[in-house]
Amino acid sequence: MNRTKKLVASISTVITRRTSSTLRCNSLATFVTNPQIHFTRESLQPPSSSAKPLAILRFSGRAFCSESCDKSVCWNCGFSSEKDAFLFCDSCRSIQPVDDSVDYFQIFGLEKKYELDAGSLEGKYKDWQKKLHPDLVHNKSQKERDYAAEQSAKVTEACRTLTKRLSRAMYIMKLNGENINEEETVTDPTLLMEMMELREAIAEADDSKELNQIQSQVQEKLKQWSDSFADAFESQRFDEAVKCIQRMTYYERACEEIVKKQ
Repeated sequence: MNRTKKLVASISTVITRRTSSTLRCNSLATFVTNPQIHFTRESLQPPSSSAKPLAILRFSGRAFCSESCDKSVCWNCGFSSEKDAFLFCDSCRSIQPVDDSVDYFQIFGLEKKYELDAGSLEGKYKDWQKKLHPDLVHNKSQKERDYAAEQSAKVTEACRTLTKRLSRAMYIMKLNGENINEEETVTDPTLLMEMMELREAIAEADDSKELNQIQSQVQEKLKQWSDSFADAFESQRFDEAVKCIQRMTYYERACEEIVKKQ
């Protein structure tokens, strides 16, 4: 009986030592094979029993810690910020590189929902573009001028996407993990017949007055399906939301055909 107890104790000791050794080796292998991790003197010291885990590891452009922190770090001065759209450093005012983890709604400080205030979006867009205008960054380094051009392009794309109903619907669905195939064929015979008649009406329209009348009807249809999408998305009926987007796509293309003919 005593011999069995000693054997069990011996096996437990071996397993504990191997596990500890394996953890140390795996941790070291992770640091060695990941060149983006930077060591600090503090990171090699064991934490005190009373201290909480700190953000002692830094990755390129972003800090991570065991607690749920998500801060942007300035490439120039190392200042840390929790701002959603980190285009400028609050400390040294240097222009930051594009952060792809920041979505279009965050750029303009908007709530992540389909319905939005177009006036607020336009005002914030103009404010960002003023700050990123080439005339205001011409005395910056080439690195910052490049960053400014990239930021300006992203802000423009963000505004263009959120301004239109269709592109905004597709984008917010993408943020929720639902990718939409614009080219997917609609098999609803009623919709197909309506679109065929609409194209014929656009092709046969003789003057701008008639085209404007058709355009008003199409835009009203587009708004109706946009409202239906908003309701479906808010209720998380994503299959129905996808069908709304398919119909919005058809009416958006009809609007484009009218604009080309005007």
